[in-house]
Amino acid sequence: MRPKVQFHLLSLVTLLVFPAIGLTLLWIFEDIDLLSVFELEHFFSPLTLLGLEFGFLYGFVVIAVSQLPIFEELSLHQVNMLKNLKLNWADIIFMSFCAGFGEEILFRAGLQTWFGPWLTSFIFIAVHGYFSPTSLKKNALGILLFPFIILLSFAYEIFGLWFCVAAHFSYDLLMFMGVMKESN
Repeated sequence: MRPKVQFHLLSLVTLLVFPAIGLTLLWIFEDIDLLSVFELEHFFSPLTLLGLEFGFLYGFVVIAVSQLPIFEELSLHQVNMLKNLKLNWADIIFMSFCAGFGEEILFRAGLQTWFGPWLTSFIFIAVHGYFSPTSLKKNALGILLFPFIILLSFAYEIFGLWFCVAAHFSYDLLMFMGVMKESN
């Protein structure tokens, strides 16, 4: 199977399976109306736009800091991997939405219910491979990303799901756009 097709399948798994896991856990262990998790009444909200802005802002910070020599080796590996996928605009918008929506339902609405913001944020960063007992450089990247993730965790409680989805989406979109720019 081609790598781009695999990446699309992973995106679909993130979009469909991650929320299913989070919602199933909520359904089994919490007395909650699952439709209320989606906060549909807040989808078209100024907070959603604020989330987009926050994700872009933090993304620009990460891009600026990741230009430091300590991150060069890590960034180069990720950029080369993504370059080989030959992503187009539809790909990066789709993949960014899948990650933003699917991961925020699983981690914020689901796991954060039991583990709280701090542990959930640590798990989120670890699952993405940014903490490593053998690589100080990966840990530095994890530490750079941790404030964004912990802020999303607390923002979920204050601003709601769609703020977090929008911030996650725009952050990922900016990262993918950077890769597209580098591959041209």
